[in-house]
Amino acid sequence: MDRRWEASVEAQIRSAQERGEFDNLPGAGKPIPGRGLPYDESWWIKSFLEREQVPTDLLLPTPLLLRRRIERLPEEVRDLPTEQAVRACVADLNAEVMAWLRHPSGPRVVVRPVDTDAVVRRWRADRAAAVPPAAADRPSVPRRRAWFPLRRLTRRAAGLLG
Repeated sequence: MDRRWEASVEAQIRSAQERGEFDNLPGAGKPIPGRGLPYDESWWIKSFLEREQVPTDLLLPTPLLLRRRIERLPEEVRDLPTEQAVRACVADLNAEVMAWLRHPSGPRVVVRPVDTDAVVRRWRADRAAAVPPAAADRPSVPRRRAWFPLRRLTRRAAGLLG
């Protein structure tokens, strides 16, 4: 019975080869990746993360992930349009920190809530540095005179009508 099954499978493979279904497969003619390396039990998860381009930050334990978000907070809020948006972003992060502090899991890493006012001060300073100088600081360009003297025309029209 096993031989009949093997023969059936071999026949299907042979007919697929004849139809050209195995031609131009990705990686054809290239060596098998990792063939000369020692066996790694987690090879499949590593290849999945690489193939799907999953950020490795998602694999960090919660306290390390929170610390990384706190470190990146100035870049995250830099482009926010209003102070209320900055405060809301910091409040969301602080809520996550407080939730973790209530029920810590993972490695014991010091994580503290972020000072909202300090983040807002830095956001304001970054915005002030990014704003171009005021129009008063720029050299003024002389105004062009109007081609047609409208003021004189309106006075004449007023004199004719009145």
